[in-house]
Amino acid sequence: MYDPPASADGRRVLVDRVWPRGVRKDALELDEWLKDVAPSTQLRKWYAHDPDRFDEFTSRYREELSGGDAAAALAELRSVTGPLTLLTATKDLDLSHATVLRDLLAE
Repeated sequence: MYDPPASADGRRVLVDRVWPRGVRKDALELDEWLKDVAPSTQLRKWYAHDPDRFDEFTSRYREELSGGDAAAALAELRSVTGPLTLLTATKDLDLSHATVLRDLLAE
């Protein structure tokens, strides 16, 4: 999200539940904002980017993505043809839901 768009990005989708703090909606170049594919507020607050909870967070997040609106949003991402860029305000991508989502989409 912090890098400028590139022609190779393809479809640019924001995958955060809340809009990034301090970013104007007209300033972020994206094709879609898919809130439903983000972790639930309850899970996000429990996790709090605690590295010790990342493995459990990953399991719980994958479980959330298997049902309801989250599953529908995941199916929408899976239906994208061509390049797909997942955008997130998370700065530590190693511990990010976007990385979990990327890995799930690659399976």
